[in-house]
Amino acid sequence: MSISLLVTSSTSSQEVCFSGVNGTPDYISEVAVGSFSPHSLADEDRYDSGIAVAGTGAQYSSTVNPGGQSNLNDPYFQKQWALSRIQISGLWQVTSGRPETIVAIIDTGIDSNHEEIRGKVVAEVNFTDSPTALDGNGHGTHIAGIVVSSSNNNLGVAGIAPETRLMNVKVADDNGICQAGAVARGIIWAVDKGARVINISLELSQPSLELEKAVDYAWASGVVVVAAAGNYGGGQLAYPACYENCIAVAATRQDDTLAPLSNHGDWVDVAAPGFDIYSTLPGNNYGYKSGTSFATAYVSGLAALLFDITCDTKGNGRLNDDVRAAIEAGCRQACISGVDKGIIDAAGSMAQIGYSAPNLP
Repeated sequence: MSISLLVTSSTSSQEVCFSGVNGTPDYISEVAVGSFSPHSLADEDRYDSGIAVAGTGAQYSSTVNPGGQSNLNDPYFQKQWALSRIQISGLWQVTSGRPETIVAIIDTGIDSNHEEIRGKVVAEVNFTDSPTALDGNGHGTHIAGIVVSSSNNNLGVAGIAPETRLMNVKVADDNGICQAGAVARGIIWAVDKGARVINISLELSQPSLELEKAVDYAWASGVVVVAAAGNYGGGQLAYPACYENCIAVAATRQDDTLAPLSNHGDWVDVAAPGFDIYSTLPGNNYGYKSGTSFATAYVSGLAALLFDITCDTKGNGRLNDDVRAAIEAGCRQACISGVDKGIIDAAGSMAQIGYSAPNLP
């Protein structure tokens, strides 16, 4: 999915492209409304397959199937080609995430009432002039479902880290409009509320000192920041992805080739599945979307799981550097140029930490 937007910062207008702690905090809902210019979407949703199906509305408990991912009973699991490509099944035998590991979704909001997400948003904030932090756009809910959809519950899809929890940090309104400064404030808010991973599935075409400082603050606080490389199909720098303390993510297709929409270059750290990705949409719906946004969500989900099994090997009191190292060193090589480390691979990351993936039926 590629939505080009105009973003107004305190000094200039910038084009943005949506590309896709210890302890559990009490549920928090805050509103931080900024001033907005009446910009509209500057590009159509070019890569959205436009397929949506209604959910059942039933409720089940979430448990990762110990028999391996091939036995999951989620009705649309077979549409989720990405999970097998990143070899997630072995890691699922070790962890499916923990409630105290929080992933902040910096986006258009989340439909926290969705059958696959209900009860998993532990904090939210609204930095827009939209009346609520709920997702009136669909982008943020799709990202959220990739990360935390309940698994093996006879509903919908399977998330990569179904037992983790989310922060809903709404920085873009229901028309997809936001301020560059809102993204920076959203990052700082998420860090201060206890996020361990921050997913930023958006890009700015020009640098922002305020945003870079927010990313650096997150990294110094022990947070892994993951950001989309962008959907222009070239080597243009995207921010915040190209900042040193972000993991910049490109998108791949089912055959491990670079998705035609994905940015690439020596500044891009890793790639992940990001083409025809099936996930949640508002209103108990599901559908396909494509873009580096959704590839970013897979990296964020993997990071959340690795926090559960990673040790502080450097003795610096932080785990984010170890998690990032495991993600990048665990990548498998593919015949793609413009991606530094390769395609994320959960089994490879486990090996870097010292785990062996179990043999699965």
